[in-house]
Amino acid sequence: MINQTYSVRQEGSQEYAKLVTYLQDDTPEIMIHERPLILICPGGGYCMTSDREAEVIVFQMLAMGCHAALLRYSCAPSVFPTALLELASSVKLIREHAKEWHVDPEKIIVMGFSAGGHLAGSLGMFWNRKFLADKLGIDDGKQKLLQPNGMILCYPVITSGEYAHKDSFRFLLGLNQEPVPEKLEGFEEAYPIEEMLEKLSLEKQVSEDTPKTFLWHTFEDGCVPVENSLLLVNALRKKGIDTEFHMYPYGGHGLSLASSQSVSPLGIEIVESCQSWMKLVRTWIENL
Repeated sequence: MINQTYSVRQEGSQEYAKLVTYLQDDTPEIMIHERPLILICPGGGYCMTSDREAEVIVFQMLAMGCHAALLRYSCAPSVFPTALLELASSVKLIREHAKEWHVDPEKIIVMGFSAGGHLAGSLGMFWNRKFLADKLGIDDGKQKLLQPNGMILCYPVITSGEYAHKDSFRFLLGLNQEPVPEKLEGFEEAYPIEEMLEKLSLEKQVSEDTPKTFLWHTFEDGCVPVENSLLLVNALRKKGIDTEFHMYPYGGHGLSLASSQSVSPLGIEIVESCQSWMKLVRTWIENL
């Protein structure tokens, strides 16, 4: 395995922002010479990135026969669009090195958990927007360098409305800071905070260019309500985006693998019925 670390720092990034790649060796003894790459964005409410949704997930992706990459993106006090720029630049880096790294260029997939799901989903919605290309120095007509081929969203933060995980948006938009910003840069111009909340409610940003999507959530999630996923699935359905969704009846938020490998002293439990999501996502990746 080839393990490398790359800086993805942008204006406003934290020093720790980095992309770590986990690339399986290419060998003539194995007939697979191009593999999917799963780019993982851990959750943490945009105030940290959780270890429970980091390398433990990487190793599962490697076991499936995929390459993997782990993004430690900038959280508070960094604000939108810093983390999104880091993710977009990571996809660009992977796509530019796809041949060298033996990555299937049609299977560069972003995976996100909780607030990391909002980040991954944001790239899925905004990859073709001019503000990303401009900030990353990409020429017109080359925005497809930033395009994920699929999204895997695990109990994602989606909506800023009635069912919002409000703390995620507080940290993402700097509403926890003093003084609270009146406007934020991003998109093609700066917007007041209320308008930014609307624009970052991802169920309202689905288009025909949104990539194929796999989602899972639990009915019992009391932190990020399942309505986040339901709202997004409904929007994806309306735009005809190929979508697979699984809602499990039991289990709280932040389950990760829902197994002993990701159990936490903070009360994150083992939920055997949810462990099937990994098998289901493997089939989804193979059929993408």
